[in-house]
Amino acid sequence: MIPDQGKFWFTLDNAAKIFPAIITKEVTSVFRLTAVLNQPVRIVPLQKAVLLAEKRFPYYQVRLREGFFWYYLEHFPQHFFIDPDDSVVCRKFSRDGLLIRFLVRDKHLSAEFSHILTDGAGALEFFKTVLIIYAGACGVEIPAKYQFSKSPDGISEEEYEDAYDRYFKAEIPPMVRRSRSYHLPFPLNSVPRYNRLNAILSMKQIKNIAQEKGVSITVYLVSIYFYILQDVSENVNGKVRLNRKKKLRVQVPVNLRNVFPSKTMRNFTLFVMPEIDLRLGHYTFDEILKSVYHQIKLEMDEKLIHKNIARNVGSEKKLYIRGIPLFLKSMILRVKYYSLGTSQYSGVLTNLGNINLPDGTDRLVDYFIMTPPPPNKMLKINCGVAGFGDNLVVSFGNITQRSDFEKKFLQFLSDMNIRIERETNN
Repeated sequence: MIPDQGKFWFTLDNAAKIFPAIITKEVTSVFRLTAVLNQPVRIVPLQKAVLLAEKRFPYYQVRLREGFFWYYLEHFPQHFFIDPDDSVVCRKFSRDGLLIRFLVRDKHLSAEFSHILTDGAGALEFFKTVLIIYAGACGVEIPAKYQFSKSPDGISEEEYEDAYDRYFKAEIPPMVRRSRSYHLPFPLNSVPRYNRLNAILSMKQIKNIAQEKGVSITVYLVSIYFYILQDVSENVNGKVRLNRKKKLRVQVPVNLRNVFPSKTMRNFTLFVMPEIDLRLGHYTFDEILKSVYHQIKLEMDEKLIHKNIARNVGSEKKLYIRGIPLFLKSMILRVKYYSLGTSQYSGVLTNLGNINLPDGTDRLVDYFIMTPPPPNKMLKINCGVAGFGDNLVVSFGNITQRSDFEKKFLQFLSDMNIRIERETNN
């Protein structure tokens, strides 16, 4: 049934199926988008904006439900909460509630999303819509397509489709399993573990230096990530020889909407995983940069992406897997997540790219922050990036007692004469 016509439900998309099995109080699979405004958030216009956004995106008003064989999303006609931002960041969602929440603190307007519902690109489109309607409610002239007072007629089914299933090709062989990768050896924090560090950089400076190297900002930042991982691995007391037997890999999410035509607002992301092999010796930064550039270019080949989709979607279509009861599926997925998932990569860097807003709305925002989901105990640290205007914000999420990685990362940027405007834990 079309979501704007009343009660409905739909199955989880392929990427979402893993999350209910692995979610805990600490590994929440929740990420946060924050717009830091140039004036305190006004609650009444925000409430109006959220209510109108609910009508525009009715398929986001859902809660997770449990069937005998699979989880599914069910229409739940409750309004999204707007709460003070005074609690734990990216905390777990209730099993019986909506999967988006809004949080407000002074000039910070944040929305948190469960990955069960959508990915960064889908969440950003929704969040931008709220911001634009909010700007309109504050007296800013906004584009006509955002000037609606009710649910638009005929919401396209493509907006809530499982795009992985649409582009799945059964005849394509799946990707092969990768070997284990190196993981940071830092000791864990005590609970609550999750700490953040946001560094605000000059977009112009980092863009210029990346262009001088002939690469994108994403490739440049991923290469720094590798360089710092290598540095840490080479300087851990008494473990250098052991660590050199490992490979370093960084998982980089790719928005498949840029590869395959789709308007889906649910998950439609896959990951490329460039690597360097420490058994081959020390890599200079330029060697890493060259390798990462070509590996990402290769893995972005459409045929290889089809292999990734075939691996992920193909298994769930097998009859013997479909017939396994949900409680057993969840156990299997949890084991696979660590043995075939996290064990294969050393870190994650998610770049939302340069965020654009219409004239008027853009003057309300200073910068955006993308806070990644809390990493698990194997991964320990991850990184989210968002650009707006001349501000590029690099946000580190860390559950360890050490901040060596972030300090080395930012020091590298500073050594490259990239200005770090300020650092904040907000």
